[in-house]
Amino acid sequence: MTATIEDAVRSAVAAVTDPELRRPIGELDMVRDIGVTAGVAHVAIVLTIVGCPAADRISADVRAAAASVAGVESVALEVGVMTAPERQALTERLRGGRPAREMPFGPGSLTRVIAVTSGKGGVGKSTVTANLAVALAARGLAVGLVDADVHGFSIPPLLGLVEPDGSVPQPTRIDDLMLPPVAHGVKVISIGMFLRRREGDAPLGAVAWRGPMLHRTVQQFLTDVYFGDLDVLLLDMPPGTGDVAISVGQLLPNADVLVVTTPQAAASDVAVRSGLVARQTGQRVVGVVENMAAMTLPDGTPFTLFGSGGGAAVADALSDAEAVVPLLASVPLSPSLRADADAGVPAVVAHPEDPASVAITGIAATIAGEPRGLAGRSLPLRPN
Repeated sequence: MTATIEDAVRSAVAAVTDPELRRPIGELDMVRDIGVTAGVAHVAIVLTIVGCPAADRISADVRAAAASVAGVESVALEVGVMTAPERQALTERLRGGRPAREMPFGPGSLTRVIAVTSGKGGVGKSTVTANLAVALAARGLAVGLVDADVHGFSIPPLLGLVEPDGSVPQPTRIDDLMLPPVAHGVKVISIGMFLRRREGDAPLGAVAWRGPMLHRTVQQFLTDVYFGDLDVLLLDMPPGTGDVAISVGQLLPNADVLVVTTPQAAASDVAVRSGLVARQTGQRVVGVVENMAAMTLPDGTPFTLFGSGGGAAVADALSDAEAVVPLLASVPLSPSLRADADAGVPAVVAHPEDPASVAITGIAATIAGEPRGLAGRSLPLRPN
């Protein structure tokens, strides 16, 4: 009978999910000794690193799992830390046999990579990207988000990844792997996570880097961050067609590109260039999003602060005989979209009924509903 209870406790504990790695701790070899004596379950587990930020969550979940087994009256939990060889074995297992610093999102990957670009700044590209990522995750997809706008990073605060002192939580490190923080179901990495606020400073530190450093940063985000198996990886690109756009074109020639513009000609004319440069690197422009489009006033009157027609003009300019680039959505001006962004809660979560949220959710539905071409791709299947 005791052996049966011990087996049940081991099974329950092994099924507990590591909130950072998103995999059962039994699969991660974090469960050690299990014993049951006079109704007391003695459970020993190990964490990946000293000071693991998920320690309290894992401990509480393990206690609850063990206590849920019939015949267990109390739980005595012992928590240790993996040895260096155990961590090395874990990182090798997480890489799935890939060598260290090999980029997992290149041609042949089953993850759909979408670079969200714009010709100029100030068109709301990052706000659209953050909300789109959360809307995709809400549809049950595994979503990662790389804040590739190194100089103008803004994704962490848009998703509420800000500590009380104004700093951004850092990724957890397991040897040479980084585990990205998760917000609203989206795994996020940004240069802002590596800049610490000095006492008395209002903003986070500025980044003054040129081409080689920018390329290395984007490359490390794609190789050294453990995103796990993703359905979609979004990249919030910097405005324009500079170093980062060229680097992403070299590293991810298989990426799709989503162009964000506003209705006014000053933005739409420049947005076309970002799509053309992406196409020159072999990337595919899959659609245009017109942000800050006309909003409907309470009396029913349309309010076109930035004019109209810019999104359709960009889509037409990027379409050719080989492929038609659609205008996926016109996202109207929205006080809620702006206020929720400042509050660190995506509008698709805080105000899903808002017209802007509805438009972005529609983009997510379109992206999620597009079939993936698997021709020539290596599927992770093994014969019995």
